[in-house]
Amino acid sequence: MLRHAYDPPALTPGTLRVIPLGGLGEVGRNMTVYEFDGKLLVVDCGVLFPEEHQPGVDLILPDITKIEDRLDDIVGVVLTHGHEDHIGGVPYLLKKRHDIPLIGSKLTLALVAAKLKEHRIKPVLHEVVEDERMQLAPFDLEFIAVNHSIPDALAVAIRTPAGLVIGTGDFKMDQLPLDGRITDLRAFARLGEEGVDLFMTDSTNAEVPGFTPLEKDIGPVIEQVIARTEGKVVVASFSSHVHRVQQVLDAAVANGRRVVLLGRSMVRNMKIAADLGYLEVPEGVLVDLKKSGEIPDNRIVYMSTGSQGEPMAVLSRMANQEHQIEVGERDTVILASSLIPGNENSVYRVINGIMRLGAHVVHKGNAKVHVSGHASAGELMYCYNIVRPKNVMPIHGEYRHLVANAEVAIQTGVPQNRTIIGDNGTVVDLVDGVARKVGQVDIDFIYVDGKSVGRVTDEDLRDRRTLAEEGFISVVTVVEPVTGQIVSGPDVHTRGVAEEEEVFASITPKIATALEQAMKEGTTDQHQLEQITRRTIGRWVGTKLRRKAMIVPVVVLV
Repeated sequence: MLRHAYDPPALTPGTLRVIPLGGLGEVGRNMTVYEFDGKLLVVDCGVLFPEEHQPGVDLILPDITKIEDRLDDIVGVVLTHGHEDHIGGVPYLLKKRHDIPLIGSKLTLALVAAKLKEHRIKPVLHEVVEDERMQLAPFDLEFIAVNHSIPDALAVAIRTPAGLVIGTGDFKMDQLPLDGRITDLRAFARLGEEGVDLFMTDSTNAEVPGFTPLEKDIGPVIEQVIARTEGKVVVASFSSHVHRVQQVLDAAVANGRRVVLLGRSMVRNMKIAADLGYLEVPEGVLVDLKKSGEIPDNRIVYMSTGSQGEPMAVLSRMANQEHQIEVGERDTVILASSLIPGNENSVYRVINGIMRLGAHVVHKGNAKVHVSGHASAGELMYCYNIVRPKNVMPIHGEYRHLVANAEVAIQTGVPQNRTIIGDNGTVVDLVDGVARKVGQVDIDFIYVDGKSVGRVTDEDLRDRRTLAEEGFISVVTVVEPVTGQIVSGPDVHTRGVAEEEEVFASITPKIATALEQAMKEGTTDQHQLEQITRRTIGRWVGTKLRRKAMIVPVVVLV
């Protein structure tokens, strides 16, 4: 459903305004801004990873430009947990104002602090725990333990005179979690008794019926796969999936194997988790990559990044035989993670590449080596029945996920007109127990390309796609406008065009004729002559070669 931008009205006293700047209609770059009494509270600031149609882009940020002129009004950023899609954008926000307080759990803050250190930013950190309350200007915050695929995740309840809002963050309701920390349904019930005016819930798994399987069921499967493998084992997962790494460490020990952590982010995050006590590392199990060559293949497990097919991650480089660790016959590669929508082609390309090398590939589709970190429809229904919210706004998911989540809410008795299916930039006002859409702000992708942030445009990406798919043609001509003569050229040069440059011999006389005719009629402007060149060769290339190559005409006046 396309949404046309329209300006919201001025915020009236006593009204809470909610604007998601990312995370709706997509899986990633989660960020929501709450405004009350002239102050802004930000919940999460993550990144979205690029898809194949966004060549050269490293990361995609929430549209933080929408609050650039109000940085001094931000009272804090609440971080619900330590995954990249919730904390990855924090450095780019703090580069605009270093002293914005960051509020989160111990592990979450440790992960974001390490990330900020790489950007040479020393943050203001405020550590909180579940059941804690804190006052942040007009926002009365309460933190609730939730279970997710990373330890120390929190939901946040936000109280203002306008009402009570709960943002779940990413969560599920695993009743036997590896760390023993379950989602605090008692807190949800207590807040429900108080009266929840707006419930903003994780939608990622809303299309999946029933309940998300237990995390503890994964460990034995990984252990069995390792036991069956004659050669080396490579396990790929997210670099912050502490629970999965714990299971791999335990399975390796059970099979008499050592473990090597591969990938800078994997090594960094697991060191943090171990130092803080969230990861229990059996003595002697970890070995440095430099020393792993001394260990037989049947006594080693490599824990790596790259489960989403990222081209520069460890697993992709293995598949392309560009990494020092080689996989082949007798080896097994385990993809222990969910497939993020949009990454399918990249992941399948890596799987095919690894299988061509002779290795066996185990993934969620053929073995129970991963469970989701998100609540399925049955768990969401439980939450709606416990909380009994007056208004619901599904968050964190593609549009189909948001719709499925809203349908679950309606089934439990939430009125359809109190169920808001929004988009990035949808402006929602909460007042007198009623949440309404009051505006739609245009939200842009903010691309990170190397050291460039926000300078790459959609037009630049179209040009990159054209270069990649259609090729490049340049035409250089030296002319003397006074006499109307061509001194040199036209010379045609191509890149990424299958045809030999000799093929263009039939068009160069036509370009020359068009330029001479234009100069004879009084055209001496360089740009106009270049446009004539572009049109002439462009029509020929489109008709004869059936291509839409990027054409760069260069006319030199002498």
